[in-house]
Parts: sequence; C-alpha cells; structure tokens
Amino acid sequence: MCGRYVSARKKQELLEEFQVELDGAAEEELRPDYNVAPTKKVYAVLARPVKDTDGQAGGPPVRQLRVLRWGLVPSWAKDPAIGSRMINARLETAAEKPSFRQAFARRRCLLPADGYYEWLADGAARRKRPYFIRPADGGVMAMAGLYEFWRDRARPADDPEAWLVTCTVLTTAAQHEAARIHDRMPVLVPRERWADWLDPGLTAAEEARRLLVPPPPGTFALHPVSAAVNNVRNNGPELIAPVAV
Repeated sequence: MCGRYVSARKKQELLEEFQVELDGAAEEELRPDYNVAPTKKVYAVLARPVKDTDGQAGGPPVRQLRVLRWGLVPSWAKDPAIGSRMINARLETAAEKPSFRQAFARRRCLLPADGYYEWLADGAARRKRPYFIRPADGGVMAMAGLYEFWRDRARPADDPEAWLVTCTVLTTAAQHEAARIHDRMPVLVPRERWADWLDPGLTAAEEARRLLVPPPPGTFALHPVSAAVNNVRNNGPELIAPVAV
C-alpha cells in the first residue's frame, strides 16, 4: 500500500513539469509536505472541460492542477469519513469495485510525489523500520490516481462547501528495489502516457489498464529514515534524511 508520501515541490514547478494549461488551484498553494497522510490536501493533475461564463462545461478537456483531499469518497457514500479507508485502490480490481469503478472509467488523475514511505519489519528489534523510496534520478513521481465528487446534500448547491473532491492512489505488486521493503507500491504513469491516462474520453477499463506498465529496474532508490515519520504531526526535510540501521 501507499500510506504516506512526500510532496515538497512548489506549485510553479508542478505547473511546468506536468505542462498544466489551467491552474485550478490559483487561490490555494500548499506548503511543502514531507509527511502527506490520509485526509490531507494534495495536488492532483487532471483533465476536464472548463466551464464558460454561463457555468456550462464545454469544449475539449483541459489539463489542470487541482487541490483534492486524499481518501476517495464515492458519490453514493452517506458519510465522507469513509474516505480515510480509501486512500489506495488495487489496480487489479479497481475497475470492477463499486467504490472506484466510475472513477476508473472517467476520472483518472496524476498525483505528483517526490517519493513515498514504506515500513519493513525488523524482527530483531520487534518493530517496523520506515524507508523512503524515491525516483533514483531525483525526478517527480507521477502516481496513478482516481478522483471523485461527493455532494453534501445538507448544504445548498451554491455553497462552496457543498462539494468535496477526493482522490486515491492506485497500487500494484511491488517491483525491483521497492519489493525489498513491501509487496505493494504506487502505480507510476510514464510521461509519454500521461495524456492518454488523463483523457476522460478513454472509458474502456482494459485500455486504460494497459497504459500502466511496471517501471524498469533502477527506477527507485531507497534508504532508512527516522521513526519520526511515524507521527503525522512531524514534518520537514529531516524526515527523508538517511539514518544508520
């Protein structure tokens, strides 16, 4: 699974890296986060038609950067608290699961990350030791994600808080270096497939799934980090600093 990750790039860097056409988070810039945890706000890259001055959506999808909440809340959920249990979706079953099926067909996104944390059982110490797993080339990870809209029926439609937009990280069997630490890992989308993955016009689940291929050997670098990352209140670049085992 992927239960914590790092998203420390400035918004402008992400706008340029992902060739974003519309800054949908123009009024909100997130601080660098070295301990992204479930239910936190995160950046997401997605493609949707833009509403005109009359509020009608039209034209081709536009690639945009948005701020979403991590932990997908299905549109049919009665309580948005369910999102805290839906931070990950298994690639093998997401297209069929009721919670993720519609999002997999039409609401796919990219979740930028500098790396993620995973815990390795240390039998001798009777504890789990955290590791930071990052791209070996120092680049940005484009994690495959899904997003969904949830309407709070207790609020009027024109209330800014009436809609909640949430997301989940797709996971798959861990590959290469990452498999040393855990049997699951985030799905990464290769740059040359970003446009196809984001395209809401691609609704065939099997075609979308074929876009996601295992990364080549050498994709990841990893090292042990301080147990301070275990506490979600801790944050800062010191969390990703290597420590001696």
